[in-house]
Amino acid sequence: MDPTFGEITQDNRTEWVRLRTLTYVRIVALSGQVGALVAAHMAFGLRFETGLVALVVGAAGVSILLALFLFPAAKRLSETEASLTFLFDIAQLTCLLYLTGGITNPFALLIMAPVAVAAMALRLRTTLLLSLVAIALITLVSLTYRPLRFVDGTVLEMVPILVFGHWAAIVIGIAFQAFYAQRVAAEANSMADALLAAQMALSREQKLTDLGGVVAATAHELGTPLATIKLVSAELVEELADRPDLADDARLLVQQADRCRTILQSMGRSGKDDTHMRRALLEAVLREAAEPHLDRGKRVHFLLDPAKDCETPQPLIQRRPELIHGLRNLIQNAVDFAASEVWVTACWTGQNLRIRIFDDGPGFSPQVLGSIGEPFIGRGRDPNRPKRRPGYSGMGLGMFIAKTLLERTGARLEFLNCDGAIKTLPGNPVLHGALVDLTWPLPRLAVDPRAALGENMRVES
Repeated sequence: MDPTFGEITQDNRTEWVRLRTLTYVRIVALSGQVGALVAAHMAFGLRFETGLVALVVGAAGVSILLALFLFPAAKRLSETEASLTFLFDIAQLTCLLYLTGGITNPFALLIMAPVAVAAMALRLRTTLLLSLVAIALITLVSLTYRPLRFVDGTVLEMVPILVFGHWAAIVIGIAFQAFYAQRVAAEANSMADALLAAQMALSREQKLTDLGGVVAATAHELGTPLATIKLVSAELVEELADRPDLADDARLLVQQADRCRTILQSMGRSGKDDTHMRRALLEAVLREAAEPHLDRGKRVHFLLDPAKDCETPQPLIQRRPELIHGLRNLIQNAVDFAASEVWVTACWTGQNLRIRIFDDGPGFSPQVLGSIGEPFIGRGRDPNRPKRRPGYSGMGLGMFIAKTLLERTGARLEFLNCDGAIKTLPGNPVLHGALVDLTWPLPRLAVDPRAALGENMRVES
């Protein structure tokens, strides 16, 4: 990742639990507890130690009031602060269950709620710790508790088999909800981080494109005054032939004008940011995407052929930043793992454009072949193979970014492994490397070459 933005990983989740949101959830939970206690006492005639119960409920109420009035609305909790809050809720609910029938209380299952919420907000290690605490406490209140009584003093009892079944159901529920919620939250955060990376990559590509346009425009506009300087300097050289000292200065002006012009032309190779430079032939776009990887010791071949019976010439397509960046990532991946050669082929009909990228490397690992395009899928193509790319993080972000950006242009991607001779390549080479197959509806990318390029800019002298 770009050091400007820092490293993006799926574990980068700290201080993002909002205290006010968590407090509102706790208010709802406390209201449910009070409602259940009042209904049990008034409607069903159940008796419990009202004073101690009120003390436990009051402790939860005080903690909620402190959170509302002592901290700002925008306060966000660190993982330690959030875990302590969830631990307090589990302990408070356990004390309440101890005073109101323990495991025989049908509301004992509510002990799963803090664990489920914690699993969505905290890391796996913290979630496991809270789950173990909840299981230990629910086991404790299943063994010792204050039984509920009716008005006549009769104890509300449950047969042992139901007590055990109730305990087992709660323990299984805690484990299942913790695992399920944590996995869903982890995948959601992984996708969010990866989408952020894709957004930053596209933004960077757009900025580079815009910068290249500014440089090219500058080179174009400065061309006329530099030509004037060169012309005048050349005339001075001729007129000062009898004064060698001044003639040398005039020659130096000519040389430096030529040098400035060369520098500006080299800086402006990306093209001017106008309508003309937002379109290019298919081969030019492919070569632009592959340019950073052409001198890395691997041969990159470009093969362009229309489909059979297709009379359409090589299409003129849009030079979209997401298209170039996505293709560049795929070509980079092929070059990284190729033994010596990479092939980029393109064929088209009047309706579709197909680009395929081959390499003669080891191919995609079967373990990750079905998951390519998802972020954070593991290291490299095969975890059992040594790293071939120094500094490669291997989280799958590059392929995810490429897939996401190219799908925005209308592409359909397929990741495969070659198996045998490839008859569409010169010499029918036998390959077992990776193959990325991309297909577009041609109208999504093609530009009508007869379309107007826009109004010419007026240059004032």
